[in-house]
Amino acid sequence: MKKLLEINHCRKSFGELPVLTDLSLSVEESQVLSIIGPSGSGKSTLLRCATLLETMDGGDLIYDGKYAARDQEGRAVYASGTELKEIRNMFGLVFQNFNLFPHYSVLKNIMEAPVLVQKRDRKEVEEEARELLNQMGLADRADAYPFQLSGGQQQRVSIARALAMNPKILFFDEPTSALDPELTGEILRVIRSLAEKKMTMVIVTHEMAFARDVSDYVVFMNDGAIVEQGDPREVIDHPTQERTIQFLRRLTET
Repeated sequence: MKKLLEINHCRKSFGELPVLTDLSLSVEESQVLSIIGPSGSGKSTLLRCATLLETMDGGDLIYDGKYAARDQEGRAVYASGTELKEIRNMFGLVFQNFNLFPHYSVLKNIMEAPVLVQKRDRKEVEEEARELLNQMGLADRADAYPFQLSGGQQQRVSIARALAMNPKILFFDEPTSALDPELTGEILRVIRSLAEKKMTMVIVTHEMAFARDVSDYVVFMNDGAIVEQGDPREVIDHPTQERTIQFLRRLTET
């Protein structure tokens, strides 16, 4: 199976504080990888480094064989602006707080980047955007504004917006953390349907049952490092590392 994403020996510190320490992982085409772990373990920083929102201090970042960053003498050296622009088109990112443009309609939120960034035909983009809204159960909300939508609807729009760029890989950073339990189920159903369509995804989540059922592979992080990884049912149901056992026990106690 082809590797779409490789992160090798990633290091990241904020000042004197090390946040990621010698972390390596890879994601294959059509694979769903879930990243779990306690708050402050570096999960979101890892996602931000993978999506070029943060720069790594050291390590390699490779998308579909193309180097976004290459480790040279212990320092991450990034590709040219032109190359990074091409790489950015390979992935989409869904934030926990939706990040929609409040002054744009739902339809314009979805169409803006494909038209302005990818320079695609407006009519074609609109057709695709409406079809995505239909898939998200939001066909009748194209002209609405974000403030007129529930949190779950806003998150479905942000997923549609990411998909409109036709990414090879989709990242989710705690996509349900800002939602109540009823709306959480709504978003998890959407992600589950994307998994069934073989969309390659990396999901930072605290929804353990969902991670176990939908993921092909699970990574447990603690203190900026991968402590345990493997088959979701093994890692979540039969963890071998003491830190993983403690984390999962605390979750079941809450």
